[in-house]
Amino acid sequence: MEKDIQKSLEIYQDQLRQKEIQKAYRALIKYVAEIKAKFPENYQTGNISLGYLDYTYFSFYNEELRRQKLRFGIVLNHEKLQFECWLMGQNAQIQKAYWEILKNTKWNQDRSKMPQYAVLEAVLETQIDFENKENRTKNIIDHAISFAEEVQMYLKNVQN
Repeated sequence: MEKDIQKSLEIYQDQLRQKEIQKAYRALIKYVAEIKAKFPENYQTGNISLGYLDYTYFSFYNEELRRQKLRFGIVLNHEKLQFECWLMGQNAQIQKAYWEILKNTKWNQDRSKMPQYAVLEAVLETQIDFENKENRTKNIIDHAISFAEEVQMYLKNVQN
């Protein structure tokens, strides 16, 4: 096990010496911050969570979501290099409760068990294209808001 970790550290250090990972990482984090800055004012946003080179995200929510102890997240999936929107609960108990409500919906039709970190996950953008950043940013935000509104409407109807 320790030899495996040592080998991984050597590979990690070698990659860092090439400087490309740092350059790409800074560009991606800056882009997440730009998306957050352009987010509509009718949603509050949380701080950017940098993760462990797996996911970088920020949350967004309104008063109704806050009351339900829910929030959405704009998530950069580093491995797939895509943006996703996740519905997350304040804690594991809240997530399990909402999973029970949402597990048989169209958003979870291909899932047999709850995602690791969320109740729902939707892909927003599969291409990160800095040459067409303005349109990509608009698409990410528009799709996230549309998804959030649709889920909130569903929850409102189910709870009434």
